[in-house]
Amino acid sequence: MMWKEMYRIGVDKVDAQHQELFQRVEDFLLAIKGAGPWEEKLVKVKDTMAFMQDYVVEHFRDEEEYQRAIGYPGYDRHCRTHEEFKAEVNKCAEKFAANGYTEDLAQEFAGKLMTWLIYHVAMDDQKIGQYVRQGGQQA
Repeated sequence: MMWKEMYRIGVDKVDAQHQELFQRVEDFLLAIKGAGPWEEKLVKVKDTMAFMQDYVVEHFRDEEEYQRAIGYPGYDRHCRTHEEFKAEVNKCAEKFAANGYTEDLAQEFAGKLMTWLIYHVAMDDQKIGQYVRQGGQQA
């Protein structure tokens, strides 16, 4: 689940944040799939959950500010997608709080993170870069 140059949208700040997200998710996946007792992996699971709850809010805010600045026509839909993902992360956090940090829930969380990140960055976010490259406003 490595960062690929094809995911770059051409906005330095957003691209750097995407790279950070990819790295964190990759580290998380490697940690939970690696050898060793669950108790050792648990630290990475908790760290990743805390990171995602904080960092996606910051990243989405920055990405949405950029979209507003360039007059991106898909802004409203893109914001809804962000809100849905934040809700999904919070729902996972609630599951962990209610059921404990189990390996099954960590695997479920990992799958959601990986799927969302690849789909969102490779599909939805690419539309922002396309808009700018095709003559949309530039911030």
